[in-house]
Amino acid sequence: MEKEKQPHITVSITKEQLSRLPMANYLGNIVVVDRVEDAEAAITDLRDSDIIGFDTETRPSFKKGVINKVALMQLSTRKCCYLFRLNRIGVPDTLRDLLEDESKLKVGLSIHDDFHNIRNVCGSFNPAGFIDLQPFVKKYSIADNSLARIYGILFGQRISKGQRLTNWEADELTVSQRNYAALDAIACIQIYDWITQGKFIPELSPYMHPEQESEREERERREEKERKKAEALLNPPAPKEILDKSPAAEAKRRRRRNARIRRKAALRAKKAAAKAANDMEPGNSNPSLPTQP
Repeated sequence: MEKEKQPHITVSITKEQLSRLPMANYLGNIVVVDRVEDAEAAITDLRDSDIIGFDTETRPSFKKGVINKVALMQLSTRKCCYLFRLNRIGVPDTLRDLLEDESKLKVGLSIHDDFHNIRNVCGSFNPAGFIDLQPFVKKYSIADNSLARIYGILFGQRISKGQRLTNWEADELTVSQRNYAALDAIACIQIYDWITQGKFIPELSPYMHPEQESEREERERREEKERKKAEALLNPPAPKEILDKSPAAEAKRRRRRNARIRRKAALRAKKAAAKAANDMEPGNSNPSLPTQP
């Protein structure tokens, strides 16, 4: 007898379930890097770690069409999180080299959005050695995309998002801001470690349920959309040629535009003349003259 096919398992936590979980807290060290000369020591310690947690924060904008540049980058080892204040120091070469180093494992979530924001600060940027946890956890039947939900599923704790919409360009970051930012970065390491060490078994999760057909189709559409988005961000289109606005260039464009207009007018006149000649030939009625009764 053919063995019955097992249904696809999906793991997902609801908003209500997540709200009932106890709050997670950051317990490691935090170092704020707001001077370029302090970045080298931080990078040295990060390079000694076998894994780096990654995240960024941007000051929220409450005005339509206004988007602020990324203000903070969090890079964490298992013991210490470094908060690089990019709005003050930019992206130093030592930091860029670390982010582009393929040999250094770095984990984050929805990292392609972060890459796009970083490029707005430093221009050309080719990240390497990164693992995006969003597609990574899909291999283990976790359907949720947010860091808070994934963390809740694995550890039964809730990451507060109360500081997300605060001012990340403030003169001094508050203790709450620092702890929030550091927890987001180290949580990526904890999630990666927990899964790769085989400590998460989807079938035993209290948030497991058989995947419905509609859920499967939605999941596949979402994964395809995320894949195309990732490809587009990793291979950005070439920048558009900068338009020369000098008087000479403007005059040249006007001459070309006027020449195109004259050619089109001449072509229309030629077609009209040919039609008129054809209408005047014997046997052809002239549509411009009234028909005799």
